Amino acid sequence: MESAEIRRRWLSFFEERGHTVVPSASLIADDPTLLLVPAGMVPFKPYFLGEVKPPFTRASSVQKCVRTPDIEEVGKTTRHGTFFQMCGNFSFGDYFKEGAIKLAWELLTSPVEHGGYGLEPEKLWITVYLEDDEAERIWRDVVGVPAERIQRLGKKDNYWSMGVPGPCGPCSEINYDRGPEFGVEGGPAVNDERYVEIWNLVFMQYERGEGSGKEDFPILGELPSKNIDTGLGLERLAMILQGVQNMYETDTLKVVIDKATELTGIAYGKTHDSDVSLRVVADHMRTSVMLIGDGVTPGNEGRGYVLRRIMRRAVRNMRLLGATGPVVGALVDTVIKTMGEQYPELETDRKRIETVALAEEAAFLKALKGGTNILDTAVTETKAAGGTILAGEKAFLLHDTWGFPIDLTLEMAAEQGLSVDEDGFRRLMKEQRDRAKADAKAKKTGHADVSAYREIADASGATRFTGYTNTEGESTVVGLLVNGVPSPAASEGDDVEVVLDRTPFYAEGGGQIADQGRIRLHSGAVIEIRDVQQPVPGVSVHKGSVQVGEVTVGSTAYATIDVRRRQAIARAHSATHLTHQALRDALGPTAAQAGSENQPGRFRFDFGSPNAVPGTVLMDVEQKINEVLARELEVHAEVMPIDEAKRQGAIAEFGEKYGEQVRVVTIGDFSKELCGGTHVKNTSALGLVKLLGESSIGSGVRRIEALVGVDAYNFLAKEHTVVAQLQELVKGRSEELPEKIAAMLGKLKDAEKEIEKFRAEKVLQAAAGLVDSAKDIRGLALVTGQVPDGTGADDLRKLVLDVRGRIPSDRPAVVALFTTANGKPLTVIATNEAARERGLKAGELVRTAAKTLGGGGGGKPDVAQGGGQNPEAVGEAIAAVERLVVETA
Repeated sequence: MESAEIRRRWLSFFEERGHTVVPSASLIADDPTLLLVPAGMVPFKPYFLGEVKPPFTRASSVQKCVRTPDIEEVGKTTRHGTFFQMCGNFSFGDYFKEGAIKLAWELLTSPVEHGGYGLEPEKLWITVYLEDDEAERIWRDVVGVPAERIQRLGKKDNYWSMGVPGPCGPCSEINYDRGPEFGVEGGPAVNDERYVEIWNLVFMQYERGEGSGKEDFPILGELPSKNIDTGLGLERLAMILQGVQNMYETDTLKVVIDKATELTGIAYGKTHDSDVSLRVVADHMRTSVMLIGDGVTPGNEGRGYVLRRIMRRAVRNMRLLGATGPVVGALVDTVIKTMGEQYPELETDRKRIETVALAEEAAFLKALKGGTNILDTAVTETKAAGGTILAGEKAFLLHDTWGFPIDLTLEMAAEQGLSVDEDGFRRLMKEQRDRAKADAKAKKTGHADVSAYREIADASGATRFTGYTNTEGESTVVGLLVNGVPSPAASEGDDVEVVLDRTPFYAEGGGQIADQGRIRLHSGAVIEIRDVQQPVPGVSVHKGSVQVGEVTVGSTAYATIDVRRRQAIARAHSATHLTHQALRDALGPTAAQAGSENQPGRFRFDFGSPNAVPGTVLMDVEQKINEVLARELEVHAEVMPIDEAKRQGAIAEFGEKYGEQVRVVTIGDFSKELCGGTHVKNTSALGLVKLLGESSIGSGVRRIEALVGVDAYNFLAKEHTVVAQLQELVKGRSEELPEKIAAMLGKLKDAEKEIEKFRAEKVLQAAAGLVDSAKDIRGLALVTGQVPDGTGADDLRKLVLDVRGRIPSDRPAVVALFTTANGKPLTVIATNEAARERGLKAGELVRTAAKTLGGGGGGKPDVAQGGGQNPEAVGEAIAAVERLVVETA
């Protein structure tokens, strides 16, 4: 039974029994604590924790999952893999133990012709939790499993929790006996290689307290509503139903191994090492395709690094197997074909997946060539010095310069019999990150000791931001730094950092730049504020200079922001939200925000995309944004629990840290995002948004730059002026400009062609005269000379070949002509077969001429081309060619 059929039967079985079929969630986890979805129940986690009320009482899914803790073990054994599919059925306060057990037994043991998997009941063994008498009774008395095939195990093996206080409960696992060839008998308690687990039933009936590990936590009592969470590994069941020994021989992985074999000529089963490489390639390429399909792009952080790491391991293992050229395209195609039946979106998104994968392969092959040379040299030097450990500095160089993940360096060094100074590598990596963080914080802290800001926060608490509703207001100076040092007072002319107990000034964050304005003290002192940062969470530091008077800690102050500037920034920020949503509508959810900057009247927006956005799509996005402005949608912000925000569909930027309470900015029915920035009250306030264009700023990341409001109007006004000038020049209406300008350019191109044709004919007219001027060198015809300056390389080549063709083929001939183009000398030399028989080759003659000209050149024995830097040496070059001909002929 193929994997796609296993999946289809699972969903069909439970749907027929009242379960809502829930499509697989993206591998990109909607959970800030997870990079990728590692288990089938993750999408249902909010329901089990009671954070969100489930919209159904019964559900079933086949969830894509990725786990990478043991990535270095993949391939070495047949049990480790990174991607897998978890079939699950779930009950939320509906059926419990008996219902879950009966459903599982029915599906596994029902005949294939009746929609089941057709497993032999006598080969199924059951484990239950040590104290779960109820589960054992159901298996024995209700289902009919003999008591000798039911085993009790402890908390470590048969008890489930999320690792934190919350729901928990005993498990019951269904295991399949693969037979004596896989080990001794005795059940799963004795041999989990022979008795392989295929289905785990979790009975969530208790609440656990604080504790560590799988066993050390108290049970606080029973849950008011009991739930079921089960998981069946699709690959494990496929292994059994397809009669193969391990998951790498199942249909969705074996076909990738076969393709790798086809590409390398190395058959599976030939040697242990080659089998390891083939398994790595199969597993990693399948995982890569699934990750890219869900919007992950290769990078150096987070899930992007996971993808880059496994893709590069796959490519390198193909090289170890003997592949010499690009292979990823063929492997990706195979994965899409085999997984596309289960996940049709892979075929739909094929082009983007292939583009991302091929780009990463090309980048790595380039890095691999240079990095391997560096590593080989380092290994040789280490061994020559009698060492067994590759220096951390070398590993860091490979990572920093050539993009080698540390585990790749570890593998390659181990193959050479060396270990790696991982501590040294990680120390250098930490130093690099610390430097980067220091540079980033310099703007926020002004290089002041961060502890100074913490002391202010400890003494006075966090700064209360009043800027959502106020643009000015009274406050108190609770902290003051002069030149980065805490001070009780500051005088006129001093550069200062001021901390207020409350402020209308927005501190830079979330892509929005800081407010500017003034702080006036009751004493008459005035501070001009040019920037606001939060060097430590919750403390807004106002950076500026004292214009008048003296500033002292404890003074009453009145803070006023530059309102017009704030309004312009708010317009830009709201426009960013509209652009984000319009892009997602046009390109899909993979066009996720990767950064932004909102300034007065303009913004830039970075987003994920493997390719340039077509101009027509960008025009549609711009039109959609401006249509939203015309709809005059209300913009409002609301603080709510983060789970409620997610339930409402608010977009959260991955990588941002959110608390339990979040601020959600909603723009009518168009956009909803988590955001702490300032915005307009109505989209009509934006006036106009003009997208200037988009460009690449890195692998898989694009940037849009745009203007808003008056700035957008001024840009279009200038564009209109240019259009008016063009209308005057071509004597046409604006809508006629493209056609008229295209016609003018066409005529210009035709004229250039005519001029080029005339010039070429003029050059070729000289051919007859050049033949007549040929010198006789012991029967060889030698034609040399300099044609008019400005003759192009193509025309010079045509002339040389034309002259050679006019000389009888049975007479040895050498034609060497020179010219100067763009201030640099150029030569083309040709010989016929009779001349080559005398040892005269065009390539050697060209090198002689080019050397004299101060350059280089080369080509084939019959015709060659060269050039140089010194046009004054053309005469000497001609003489040098003539001397060589005389000497050789």
